[in-house]
Amino acid sequence: MANFAKSNVPQFSVDVYQNEYLPEGGREVNAIVTVTATGGGTIGSAVAAPHFYTPGEGPSAAVVLMVDCSGSMDYPPTKMRNARDATAAAIDALRDGVHFAVVGGTHVAKEVYPGAGRLAVAGAATREQAKRALRTLSAGGGTAIGTWLKLADRLLAAADVEIRHGILLTDGRNEHESPEDLEAALEACAGRFTCDARGVGTDWEVKEVTAIASGLLGSADIVADPAGLADDFTRMMETAMGKEVADVALRLWTPLGASVKFVKQVAPTVEELTGRRTEAGPRAGDYPLGSWGDESRDYHVCVEVPAADVGREMLAARLSLIIPQPAGAPAASGAESVQKLGAQGLVR
Repeated sequence: MANFAKSNVPQFSVDVYQNEYLPEGGREVNAIVTVTATGGGTIGSAVAAPHFYTPGEGPSAAVVLMVDCSGSMDYPPTKMRNARDATAAAIDALRDGVHFAVVGGTHVAKEVYPGAGRLAVAGAATREQAKRALRTLSAGGGTAIGTWLKLADRLLAAADVEIRHGILLTDGRNEHESPEDLEAALEACAGRFTCDARGVGTDWEVKEVTAIASGLLGSADIVADPAGLADDFTRMMETAMGKEVADVALRLWTPLGASVKFVKQVAPTVEELTGRRTEAGPRAGDYPLGSWGDESRDYHVCVEVPAADVGREMLAARLSLIIPQPAGAPAASGAESVQKLGAQGLVR
């Protein structure tokens, strides 16, 4: 296992489950890969009393909450009130020292708190200021979610932190920008921060909300009754506060003649990762797994190998967990541009 300076950082393990035997002439090898992180401590688990936390107790983090303020949020009027209450509950769940901001979203994105392109640092005073600012939120205007995401990205990029996360709430369809504009915003934000998306009520567009969460490696869900938003937002923030390691990737190396057909996350949610591969040297590629706390996830890996005689053994793939070096970051001469997390596995 890798050694880290912080005792809170989880340790990773990789377990491979497969049938190692192929029929004569068989070429497709399938494996379920379970990645588990333990020992980091779920920092967000006791956030009911956030003032008990001290800066530095968890990894440095920044969160932007994006709240739909379009005209449809006023039907019924309780929906907007529930959204304000839910955002306030999420702010209460921030641990001390976390950078945060609130964005109000319509056909444009507006900084609600703290403003001026800045992030606030969570503490008793800033939480109260943010909750007072929420009272100014009102419904009116259209919906252009890509502008919300781009503003969140600019705010999060200004923070020198390890974990960057967004929480997005919408109640309708993205009617005031083209699907291509939203897709471009998602592509621009991918790999820069993770984002959980929630659709409130019953009129939102499922594909849009799930595409946001999938593109930014977060969760997506429906909250049919706006009265349930506060509990849901609190749980989302608790989960975000429990993240200890950002930008984990699964590196797959295949021997000569073998190739990766697909990589999918299959639990706790299903996510297609095949198209997100980035090349990492000869016969190797990296697949992004997002941010991690104490948790376990399952992945389905399929590798195509050359046909071989009965009785011949071969390696189909070698797996390892790494944190890639950010693009443009300097690297020492001869040094590897990744941080290895000390967990490996073999697909035979």
